[in-house]
Amino acid sequence: MSKDQQIIPIETIENRIVIIRGHKVISDYILAELYGVTTKALNQAVTRNIDRFPEDFMFRLTAEEVDILNQSQFVTGSQKHRDPRFLPRVFTQEGIAMLSGVLRSKRAIEVNIAIMRAFVHIRKVLATHKDLADKINLHDQRIAYLFELVNGLLQPSELSKKNPIGFEHPKKD
Repeated sequence: MSKDQQIIPIETIENRIVIIRGHKVISDYILAELYGVTTKALNQAVTRNIDRFPEDFMFRLTAEEVDILNQSQFVTGSQKHRDPRFLPRVFTQEGIAMLSGVLRSKRAIEVNIAIMRAFVHIRKVLATHKDLADKINLHDQRIAYLFELVNGLLQPSELSKKNPIGFEHPKKD
């Protein structure tokens, strides 16, 4: 399958990546939807292979984080029926890569490739924005310096106040 004929468009995946605790992650619900399995089946596969998922690969959300994400409509659909004892898991890029070893279907492999491409694309976009921000900051500094110089030129100097230019005729009283 060529890059143009991906199973899921990169934009669709990018829109589902959120930043939580400083990590770019995708929820178990969304991954299950992308892989074409139930959230329960995905989580069972993860639980059977929990040694493959350290804290920096996958973690459970807190109740407060779930509330915040529910307000932003991140967790939708069948999540309303999720057993409240089991908070959603979220997976980092590394955790999603590890899922390819746990979920062994052809679709899982194709979805993983699409997700990895989405993460790489996001990283490139963020790097471009950082370069642009650095350039803008440099230009802002230079412009501020030019304004200081121009303001200095516009201010009357002490020299011009004391010694007027030209001949001044002495006044006779």
